[in-house]
Amino acid sequence: MAPFRALLLLFLSFSLTSFPLAAQAPDTALRPKDVRDMAKGGADAIPKLAALLTHPDFDIRLEAVKQIAEIDTQHSLDPLIQATRDTDAEIQIRATDGLVNFYLPGYLKTGFGASLRRAGTSIKGHFTDTNDQVVDPYIQARPDLIAALGVLARNGAKPESRANAARAIGILRGKAAIPDLVQAMHSKDTPVIYESLVALQKIRDPEAASSIAFLLRDIDPKVQVAAVETTGLLQNKSALPDLIDVLNHSRDAKVRRAALTAIAMLPAPGNREIYARYIADKDEKLRAAAAEGFARLKNPADLPMLEKASQDEGKTSPRLSMAFAQVMLGKTEVAEFSPLQLLVNTLNSAAYHGEAFPFLIELARDPGVRKSLYTPLLQGTKDEKISLARVMARSGDASDAPQLEKLSHDTDPEVAQEGLRALKNLQARP
Repeated sequence: MAPFRALLLLFLSFSLTSFPLAAQAPDTALRPKDVRDMAKGGADAIPKLAALLTHPDFDIRLEAVKQIAEIDTQHSLDPLIQATRDTDAEIQIRATDGLVNFYLPGYLKTGFGASLRRAGTSIKGHFTDTNDQVVDPYIQARPDLIAALGVLARNGAKPESRANAARAIGILRGKAAIPDLVQAMHSKDTPVIYESLVALQKIRDPEAASSIAFLLRDIDPKVQVAAVETTGLLQNKSALPDLIDVLNHSRDAKVRRAALTAIAMLPAPGNREIYARYIADKDEKLRAAAAEGFARLKNPADLPMLEKASQDEGKTSPRLSMAFAQVMLGKTEVAEFSPLQLLVNTLNSAAYHGEAFPFLIELARDPGVRKSLYTPLLQGTKDEKISLARVMARSGDASDAPQLEKLSHDTDPEVAQEGLRALKNLQARP
């Protein structure tokens, strides 16, 4: 009997060491549906889902990262950062969108990942035309998260995942990843370069301006326009001669408009002749840019000319730019038919809100203008109140906090919420 027992024990020992696949059968049989069922446990399921991020089956890893992103708690962040290091571009994209979604709720439904379609190893999707999403200044993403996105922007598996990471860095204002964006701009892929440029526009660090000079004459008009716009927004005065050269020699209307707009952001007495040349141009966008240039020269002697040009102007965009210029030159009152009132009224326009809003942000850096805006801030239309709260958040100081405090108690819940949000953003600024 003893020999038989010994033989049985030997067989069992051999079976356990030689046939480990039997113990792994439930794992190898795992299906995406099982992962979805697992995720029904919510945040408690994240450790189990995170363990699947190293699963050999792509479909299991993909479903795991999707579910972790959907659960969307602070415990999702570490696994999603890990997933950005996956070798598959779609998983990198899903992880990136999940990270952004934590700080910008709803992004999973609107980000690049929402449009993805897969055919074999290739992926297809489209970036939205509007690229203005950005978190509030009081929201700070984790440094290790920004670092992971920076690595992805440089070294993602495919151009799509690199471009998506660059967009995410911009949305999260990831200043620490600027060196990664600069390296990504040396890519040969237009979406990667473009998204990196727009990210720099959102981060707004002037020290990054010189790193994009090589793109000012890029052969792709989309990239060239973005590079020109970024140069102006980042206030790179050393690039002024290059911008003037682009204005004088480009045959692309969009490029020329962007060049003059950027030149207008870099005020210098020597630019006056350029603005005078274009203030009556047949192209309305060039007329508008010229007016913005005169605005930033801040010479009161130009006011009569701008008032006359505004009276003669038949197009809305140039009229808004001329109104901006008149306020910059001292017409800061809010009254019927006043330039500042025109800009405030335009906040109600779906078509031109995007033009009036940045003008008001710039004008509101003047304390006198901000005081003039207190009345529409507290008594204007819903759209005016919300937009002006955002203006105060970006351009105001501690003296404006009491007005935002009043707005936070507005009878309209959306207005009140915006007032509180603006107050937080104002307090978060240096």
